[in-house]
Amino acid sequence: MLAALLLAAVCAFAQVQARPAPETTPPAPIEPSQPHKQVPEQNDWKPVDLQPDATGVVPPEQIRQLLRRAEEKDLENNKQLRNYTYIEHSNLHYFDGHGGVKKTESRTSEVLEIYGEQVERLTAKDGKPLPAREAEKENERVEKIIDKRKNESEDARLKRLEKEEKERQEDRKFVLEVADAFNFRLLGSQLIDGRDSWVLDCEPRLGFRPRSMEAKMLPKLKGRIWIDKQDEQWTKLDVTAIDTFSFAWVLARVHKGTHVLFEQTKVNDEIWLPKHIQAFVDMRIALFKGYDVDVDQTYRDYKKFSTDTKITVLGEESH
Repeated sequence: MLAALLLAAVCAFAQVQARPAPETTPPAPIEPSQPHKQVPEQNDWKPVDLQPDATGVVPPEQIRQLLRRAEEKDLENNKQLRNYTYIEHSNLHYFDGHGGVKKTESRTSEVLEIYGEQVERLTAKDGKPLPAREAEKENERVEKIIDKRKNESEDARLKRLEKEEKERQEDRKFVLEVADAFNFRLLGSQLIDGRDSWVLDCEPRLGFRPRSMEAKMLPKLKGRIWIDKQDEQWTKLDVTAIDTFSFAWVLARVHKGTHVLFEQTKVNDEIWLPKHIQAFVDMRIALFKGYDVDVDQTYRDYKKFSTDTKITVLGEESH
């Protein structure tokens, strides 16, 4: 639940791919973005050259263009991810009501993409490999997932694909709504892992009218974004909640002050994937369970693999 909430908060802002500072006077109410034409083939795209106005604010249409491209590339990244396995490692520090650490834990998992579904296998806790019995249960759980997907009926597969396509269409709409939600102030350029990136600050835009439930959280966020100039993909994201907001669909409230730093890296010169997440999360779930937790999560050892008709052993050198 915690990971899902954290990633929901991150991704809601991550798909922003760019934004900056507030206007000094209230703008006119923002009209919904007009439906854009079909995106041209990526090979035909020319790099977006951000041109801020006299106040340093980047015009919304330039941001929309950049976001459309980044969204299409994110979809391509998701496809390419199915060819990779990787290791995910998390360190968590839980705090009591006085700011003292009451619990610390770490988890290491191997992550695979099996028949289009991401499957995670826990391999270690608190720096120690899982005991034999726990490891056996993990393998059995993962094998059940694999068998279920491998034996999926054609009707179930079509329904799943239809649902995934609907979610992609909703994502596209959300990305364009993000472009209206913020002012983006261009700060300049910076090298990230040796690559030149745009650096933009973002603040909520006065007069923004959310058109979806997910977008209601956007006025509660501010931050800074780094965007790779050549690939037009976001590489780094620093987000802070400036007010409390809710995830109604999971009965959770994320409190003011929650902070997330999210970094990506280019792998095999073909795909952008997560590298590091650092966050302090202050949230309450269903009005009962509160979390004050410091999270540090790293992703490493991205390796290409091929999925054959049968996968029986996880954690081997090849899959």
